[in-house]
Amino acid sequence: MQNRILDLCQEKGLKMTGQRRVIAQVLGESDDHPDVELVHKRASELDSRISIATVYRTVRLFEEQNILDRHDFGDGRARYEEVSEDHHDHLIDIESGEVIEFNNEEIEDLQQRVAKKLGYRLMDHRLELYGTRIKK
Repeated sequence: MQNRILDLCQEKGLKMTGQRRVIAQVLGESDDHPDVELVHKRASELDSRISIATVYRTVRLFEEQNILDRHDFGDGRARYEEVSEDHHDHLIDIESGEVIEFNNEEIEDLQQRVAKKLGYRLMDHRLELYGTRIKK
C-alpha cells in the first residue's frame, strides 16, 4: 500500500529514522483525525520504544513541512490529517467526537459568491460544522 506521507517526507528530503517511519506509517494509514496521544498509542504497538515526545516532535516537523494539517475541533486536542490536494470540509459530532469529511458544491459556490460580493477573491477556507446525530 502506498503511503503518501512517507512519499512527501522523501520528496522534502527529511531524514527518516525508523521511528519517524513508524509514525508516518501510522498517520498514513489513519482514516480518522488522530491526536498525538492516539498516534503514540498506535505507533507504540509497532515499536514500543517510541516516546510521546518523539511523536510530538515528528508531528510538529510534518506540520511545518506541510505534510500534515492540524485541526482544532473544539475538544481541546490538536488533531491531524494528511495534507490533501482535494478540498474537503468537516462535520464534527460533538457527542462522539467523530469527524466526517464532506464536499458540497453548493456550499463552495456560495462561499465564492459571498467573497466576490464583498469585493474579495477567495484564496482558501476551512469549514467545520458541529452537530449531534438526529435521533430517530
